Formats: sequence, structure tokens, C-alpha cells
Amino acid sequence: MIYVLVPLHVIVCLFLIGVVLLQQGKSADLAGAFGGQGSQTAFGPRGAANLLTRLTTWSAIIFMVLSIGLTILLSRNASDRSVLSGAAQHSTTQKTPHK
Repeated sequence: MIYVLVPLHVIVCLFLIGVVLLQQGKSADLAGAFGGQGSQTAFGPRGAANLLTRLTTWSAIIFMVLSIGLTILLSRNASDRSVLSGAAQHSTTQKTPHK
């Protein structure tokens, strides 16, 4: 299950980054308020904003759910193990010198 969710998580992450970078900043709305028609989007000034806003919202929700799900799955696999549990085993082994 983890092998399916991790690549899906990476794909959603990259999609979220792309959607956020495609959105226009708030300064573009200020230019439109004073009569500037600087919006060059294929969906029109409001249609693209609504579509990109919805895509951002849903991809963020999916990203957060996958993050929580992966955390739960990985914590179940690593039950009762500490970060230092492996270090304690390695430090107790002693090497005998060869003569």
C-alpha cells in the first residue's frame, strides 16, 4: 500500500506546485480594477481564477489526506522502534584483533 501511495503523493505534490505557479498574483487584480485588461488567460479573467482555485483546493486536500495517511501507515510499520535502537546494537559488538 505504501508503494502505491508514495508515488501518488509525489504526483499530487508536483501538480499542486504547478497549479499554484500558474495562478496570477493579487497585483494583477489591482490592474484590472482600474480598467487594465492585462489578463491573457484562455478561460477569461474570472473563469481561470475559479478553475485554478478549485484545483488548488482539491489538490491541497488530497495532499494533506495522503500526508496523514502515509504518516499513520509508516508509524504502524515502525512500532516500538526507536531511532537509537539500531545504534545500541552496533555499539555493543566488539571486534577481536587478529594476531
